[in-house]
Amino acid sequence: MVRSADSVGANIAEGVGRGSYQDNKRFVKIARGSLYETQHWLRRAYTRNLLTVEQVNIFTAIINDLAPQLNSYLQSIGSSPKNHDQ
Repeated sequence: MVRSADSVGANIAEGVGRGSYQDNKRFVKIARGSLYETQHWLRRAYTRNLLTVEQVNIFTAIINDLAPQLNSYLQSIGSSPKNHDQ
């Protein structure tokens, strides 16, 4: 779970660092996948009694807040290099 959660931020950083809007979009999509993977592991950890309901609620709130932010960021990147290549 920790590795998939860490992967969210790492993929966003890598996409920005690549320098092209196409790579940035691709890595944001990968980050979104990692976020959903984290959600999966969170459910598994709860099922295995590794986390309490309170802990799950805290993490779920963070995931539920971050998912629309990632989608908004993805939409803001656009579809043309003129807007985002630096």
